[in-house]
Amino acid sequence: MRHPIRTLKRQWKLVVSVGLVVALLSVGVSLLFPLQYRADAQVLIISKTRTGVDPYTTVKSAERVGENLAAVIETSDFYEKVRAQSGFAVDWSTFDSRSERKRRKLWTKTIDASVSYGRAILNISAYSRHGAEATQIAGAAARSLVEQGWEYVGGDVTIKVVNSPVVTKWPARPNFVANALFGFFAGMFVMSLAILRRF
Repeated sequence: MRHPIRTLKRQWKLVVSVGLVVALLSVGVSLLFPLQYRADAQVLIISKTRTGVDPYTTVKSAERVGENLAAVIETSDFYEKVRAQSGFAVDWSTFDSRSERKRRKLWTKTIDASVSYGRAILNISAYSRHGAEATQIAGAAARSLVEQGWEYVGGDVTIKVVNSPVVTKWPARPNFVANALFGFFAGMFVMSLAILRRF
């Protein structure tokens, strides 16, 4: 039996070629999905300092609050709060035409949040086919947290917008680079297995 490494070295052109073909197919499949832009906003979570509590504990408490808010942001209750915000030009007809179940699913795909640990900052991301609308949704979500976020975490927390929404220059979904790289390595891996089994 030939040594596996030597076998793959002899067939490296075939392995790479298959990887490139699968990468191109991955990009082609990605083009079937609608292009979406992402707008990002950041809010700072400030826990009220209590006597005898060190700053580290205060920051950790704020991070825990941020984790709770990140989970709440995808709920129907928060969706209603965002929708009720005035002064934001958002076309909600896409949501109105769906059933409650599908509307919830669409909302979880439209909005996302994560915590920047060590800084107690909550990152809010909104997705839309139009960059301007993504910015409006992210802005409405950030304002909703500032004005009504206390309903989810109590009155010992202050929430402040520290970065207003900024939209990406290029579509964020689908991620063509990530899909192409995944397809490339997946194709090479499968082809390598096929060659080793053959020889």
